[in-house]
Amino acid sequence: MTQTQVDSSHEAQLTKQLVQEDVPRLLSRWQLVAVLACLLFAILTATIQVLSWNANRQAANNTEQLVRVQNIQSTLFRADALATTAFLTGGLEPPEQRAAYDEAIETITRQIAEAAEAQPADRDALAALNTAVTEYNATIAQARANNRQGFPVGAEYLRTASAGLRDTAVEGSAIPIVQALVAANAERAEDELNAQHPFLILLPGLAALGVLYWVNRQLARRFHRRINIGVAAAFATVVVLTVVGFFVAAIQASSNNDLEAGSYDTSYRESTARTAANDAKANESLRLISRGSGQVYEDRWVVASETVEDNASTETLPYWADYVAVHQDVVRLDTEGQYDQAVELSTTDTTLDAFDARSQEVIADAGFQTTDALRGGNTGILVLGFFTLAIGIAAAGLVTWGIGLRRREYA
Repeated sequence: MTQTQVDSSHEAQLTKQLVQEDVPRLLSRWQLVAVLACLLFAILTATIQVLSWNANRQAANNTEQLVRVQNIQSTLFRADALATTAFLTGGLEPPEQRAAYDEAIETITRQIAEAAEAQPADRDALAALNTAVTEYNATIAQARANNRQGFPVGAEYLRTASAGLRDTAVEGSAIPIVQALVAANAERAEDELNAQHPFLILLPGLAALGVLYWVNRQLARRFHRRINIGVAAAFATVVVLTVVGFFVAAIQASSNNDLEAGSYDTSYRESTARTAANDAKANESLRLISRGSGQVYEDRWVVASETVEDNASTETLPYWADYVAVHQDVVRLDTEGQYDQAVELSTTDTTLDAFDARSQEVIADAGFQTTDALRGGNTGILVLGFFTLAIGIAAAGLVTWGIGLRRREYA
């Protein structure tokens, strides 16, 4: 048999095979499989990118809420520090300290309302917190009324208010509630910060590429064309979109990790330091109020001071060191029997005010840096998501066009 006859026989067999396999139906099936692969790739990848965009928005919102509830916590201790310090003067408290206390309570009430509006999940806890703050304020008012008249029971009311603020054993105490709010919002913020998954972006792309490769192989086997231009173009499109999506997600994940270890961590730790600092000041005053039986409050002061030193930023630690030096003088005077001088120094010193003011600036700045970066650098992910969806649909069109060429050849 000659070569020409062999070729003719092979061509005849191929033609017979194609007829038997109902090529138009096969082409339709392959086209459907490839088109679905491209569309699913586009939809899944775009969905992952939109979810990543939304995760950053939620991370920004939860970070703002975390700053709010931490500020409520710090300001509660600030109010308690102001109340206990003013109580040391006896009789009518200094007007500026009373005004500062009232301002702190007003700030807490306003921020509770703002936090409830911003995060519905926190509303029940914030309502309970508002009730606890109201009860605390009422007890402080009773302490003041008795103190103005020189009744010793005023000191007991003050200790009751201060202890009730912190008591973890009593349901509805303010500080345990706000601590739970801080923990919940920190968990939400950190979960969203860590919601960028670059390798997840690869899965739809790799699956689509596998399907497109298989379809191209089937076409090559039956039509003796190694590459189908339409399918190859769709393949290249999916590769480019997958690689770009992966690198964008990886960059965003790295940026979020930097934020979490940077400005987010600074804001969180500085808020912790500010809370502990005001707690320390309140315990200093309670020590003096207890007159000789206040060692328990000094022990609490030490614990709070260690918390400040472990968490305060380099911008605020020098201010804290100034206050610590004053506190040591207060303790020395009290220990040496110079109680009035110790009270005078404790009630007139402003070093803690300087720490508190600078701490609030650091917290506000770090919190803004975090939320601004999460929102400002996040638009590209959303744009890429819509772009991926559109180009993925176009890739499905390329598949249809490429297989259409083979359909026309067969016809």
